Amino acid sequence: MEMIVEIATWALMLSGCVLVLMTGLGLIRFPDLYTRIHAGGMADTLATLLIFLGLALQSGLTLVTVKLGFIVVFLFFTSPTATYALAQAAFTAGLKPKLDTTVLPSDKNEASE
Repeated sequence: MEMIVEIATWALMLSGCVLVLMTGLGLIRFPDLYTRIHAGGMADTLATLLIFLGLALQSGLTLVTVKLGFIVVFLFFTSPTATYALAQAAFTAGLKPKLDTTVLPSDKNEASE
């Protein structure tokens, strides 16, 4: 049973770490503020949940697990709220989303028919 807990712990923590790395890559690669906010706001919340679930499995049913649960609940309320506030402030300040206006070759053929 202990081996199953160890494997589940490592799987959760590694998947959370991979998600954090993908979030960082998204913050670097995405073209504008709004897509970067989405990458950071959504993925870091899930990554935090996965990492903390792994930590909770590792610590067992103790006071540490309860504290980790409170931290996760706090982050699930504050992270999306902060993401929304940042996006709303940027939009109010006049920053418009970058729209893709490229026309694909298949779209040109359909438009001319």
